Amino acid sequence: MKVLLADDSQLILDRLQELLHVYKDAEIIGSLKNGSDALEAIRALEPDLVIIDINMPGLNGLQVLDIIKKEDHKTKFIVLTFYATDYYRKKAIKLGTDYFFSKSDDFEKVSVVVNNLLIQESNNNLIMN
Repeated sequence: MKVLLADDSQLILDRLQELLHVYKDAEIIGSLKNGSDALEAIRALEPDLVIIDINMPGLNGLQVLDIIKKEDHKTKFIVLTFYATDYYRKKAIKLGTDYFFSKSDDFEKVSVVVNNLLIQESNNNLIMN
């Protein structure tokens, strides 16, 4: 599974890389600090999963989510933010995010989601073979 990370905080990017490195089938194909670069990378690299912050320079994470979902990419999104209010949660869900987590309270849930997605991918590969 190809994973793209987008967050303006190097600390968060490092934590995500630490969290995901235990999954040999989760390949981090990019680690970006602004939304405009994230949008370009998603279009070029076609990741299976994007883990994105809301508040970033250039385009924000919700703008990137909106554009990519309208372009009908199959990419799954985890919005991971310090702005985990009902307003942003509802907006992200309306725009098509698959998961919405608070950096403060739910950071470890990212690992659970990635693990579940890898299991689904493995099961789908077994069915196809």
